[in-house]
Amino acid sequence: MAVPMRIPVSFGDVFPHGAFVLGVEADRDFDAVKAGHPDPQVRDKETGARVWVVRVLDAAPDLRVGQAEVKVKIAVEHQPVPPDLLPGTPFRPAEFDGLTITAYVDQSRKTPRVGYSLRASGMRAPGGARPAKAA
Repeated sequence: MAVPMRIPVSFGDVFPHGAFVLGVEADRDFDAVKAGHPDPQVRDKETGARVWVVRVLDAAPDLRVGQAEVKVKIAVEHQPVPPDLLPGTPFRPAEFDGLTITAYVDQSRKTPRVGYSLRASGMRAPGGARPAKAA
């Protein structure tokens, strides 16, 4: 049995109380930036598409300080556009399609711990139409 590096998960399992987009930015390769590379944006190892980082506020009410903001990476050629604001608020609710989780060991701390990263194939407004599947 082969276990994939990127394990598929449902949006509701990761964000049972919903999620709000705080911003979208290019994922930068810091070594390429230091070397003065003209295009230092990270590329997806599997598809070669540009990688974008979506900063997300997890709406779970029981999170501790520092746990509410997470990052979801999306590999697409053009910058993803967040859903519209909720009228009268600064919040942009979103759902992620094709969500995967990858576990890793964070050895940058005094005591190593297991961390995880999130990736998605797309982002949309909650309850919105899902993107069409490629034929």
